[in-house]
Amino acid sequence: MMNYKHLQYFWRVARAGSLLQASEDAHVTPQTMSEQIHELEASLNTKLFEREGRRLKLTEAGQLAFDYAERIFSLGAEAEAALRSTGGAQAVNFRVGIADVVPKTVAYRLLEPAMCIDRPVHLTAREWKLDGLLAELAMHRLDMVIADSPTPADVSVRAFNHRLGDSGLCFMAAPKLLDNKRGRFPQCLTDMPILMPGQDTALHGRLLRWFERHNITPKLVGEFDDAALMKAFGRAGLGVFASPSAQAREVMAHYGVRRLGTTEEVRQEFFAISVQRQTTHPCVKALLEHAGSSLPTAPSPDTTGPASVKAALSPKVRRGLRR
Repeated sequence: MMNYKHLQYFWRVARAGSLLQASEDAHVTPQTMSEQIHELEASLNTKLFEREGRRLKLTEAGQLAFDYAERIFSLGAEAEAALRSTGGAQAVNFRVGIADVVPKTVAYRLLEPAMCIDRPVHLTAREWKLDGLLAELAMHRLDMVIADSPTPADVSVRAFNHRLGDSGLCFMAAPKLLDNKRGRFPQCLTDMPILMPGQDTALHGRLLRWFERHNITPKLVGEFDDAALMKAFGRAGLGVFASPSAQAREVMAHYGVRRLGTTEEVRQEFFAISVQRQTTHPCVKALLEHAGSSLPTAPSPDTTGPASVKAALSPKVRRGLRR
């Protein structure tokens, strides 16, 4: 019979992609974790990992084992939540995937209405590449996916796209970069190092077209799929980066950066993707009912397009937060 402790160690390493990271998360030594995985491979008589540089890559058998492990431990978490809630109202399990290009504070604001329904909610949030999340959605392992674009045309997943809202962009940088800027925004960007969202993001192409319209030749010094990593490089003074105006205040406070300028000409959109057009899940319904009201913008006098101010939260959500 399979040892589920061994399986859990394997699952942790597969999710982290690194033996060292997984062992730190599990508070065990890498040697212990490696030994447990070797015992699992021996009991199954198959290799689950192969080396690819410094990272571990799943073999075909490893991918199959990982798919089963995901389901096993997801069901275990749901069972624990359900059993813990038997003393009162049963918790609603809400499994949501968040594309890794969606900023964390934006994801929180979009999900906030779902946490304010009249029943306890057990949220399971997974961050991953959009194509991987859509595959999980198609197999009903997720209730919804939040992304910065609708379902790609080349993805063979029958899904429905629900627009949640959009936001203009705020360009920000470390104070030492802004002290040396020349000219007014946005033309000053020509002489400044630029940190860009990765090419797989919907925002990448929109920004390049915006630069072209304003006759700006950007000095690109980095491209990032992970928005948080891009902001960390921006905090270090390595370049200017753009972030949704809806989270400008939080970003400036957290990363110690300052506003260079804002534009409403380029907008970052956000979508909820589900496998049902009319969803019955209470959390998804609450989220869709408040679509468009969870993303306040933070315009400033130096915008390059018409500014629009949206309410931060609807009265219903504010009442829910006070409960």
